[in-house]
Amino acid sequence: MRIFSGIQPTGRKHLGNYIGAISQYVSSQDRGEGLFCIVDLHAITVPYDPAELRERLYDTTAILLAAGLDPARCTIFRQSDVGEHTELTWLLSSVTELGRLQRMHQFRDKELAQRELVSAGLLLYPVLQAADVLAYRAAEVPVGEDQREHLELMRDVARRFNARYGGGEEVLVVPEHRIPEVGARIMDLQDPTRKMSTTGSGESGTVYVLDEPKAIEKKLAGAVTDSGSEVRRAPDKPGITNLIEILAAVRGSEPDAVQDEFAQARYGEFKAAVAAEVVGYLAPVRERYEELRADVPALESILEEGAGHARAMASETLADVRERMGVGAPRATPARGTSGTVDTVPG
Repeated sequence: MRIFSGIQPTGRKHLGNYIGAISQYVSSQDRGEGLFCIVDLHAITVPYDPAELRERLYDTTAILLAAGLDPARCTIFRQSDVGEHTELTWLLSSVTELGRLQRMHQFRDKELAQRELVSAGLLLYPVLQAADVLAYRAAEVPVGEDQREHLELMRDVARRFNARYGGGEEVLVVPEHRIPEVGARIMDLQDPTRKMSTTGSGESGTVYVLDEPKAIEKKLAGAVTDSGSEVRRAPDKPGITNLIEILAAVRGSEPDAVQDEFAQARYGEFKAAVAAEVVGYLAPVRERYEELRADVPALESILEEGAGHARAMASETLADVRERMGVGAPRATPARGTSGTVDTVPG
């Protein structure tokens, strides 16, 4: 089974990124052929600093490797190194509804936030995301809960292309999403009604993957809790519910088990337990990261080799899509020559 996912190189990676996406990438290496793309083309749809983008891309690559992605077992590459993504985006835009793009929640949210320029790239972001996955005919996409809407659009684009151009064949694979049952949506520690984020959250509400242990302990000790004193999940207890979810995800257990274990604990005791587990969970990544990040030539070598593998796969899909759509010169087809051997002639 081929598995694909992309990750933004912008911003520092936080606990929500790690639990919801990166940890899934690592475990997927045991289930199939993984392709993991650092999506720098997506990053330029909003205002950004070019020099910082390159540095953050290396940061992200080093974190993925430190977390356990193995270039010998999967493909790690930079999106902009594989030109097939952008051409396929244009071709797929012909089977994508404009109105649906305009209604996408991410577009509407960022449209309101950008006062200087709302770029066409921001509108077409989901089409590029569809091309990222469909180029590799991936069967599975590990994503967080917030990407479900984009996954559904991607699936519809693949279905519409196959219906219009497939001639009864599945030219593009309709992918399935893989959203973790626990930890799919880690919330801000200071405002547990909103998702943990590098842009919408403050420092005290966000645990970063590379935070020092003391910083993690301080942030979790100061996490907003709720009225009452019971450690239990409930709609009126979003703060404690979030901490239960975090501990369950880090342990690989069920939230009910965490709730039962700490049923008699006070909030302070529970927060300290969560902090200790999170520190231990992130420690191996933090320890490996510095050495990996310092060797930029090695990171570039991994990305370059990965791009070569990715291009070989994506070029086959793109050639099929172009042929089905009647774009460009027709592909060569085998025909039998007079000698009885198979010759290649234009078809």
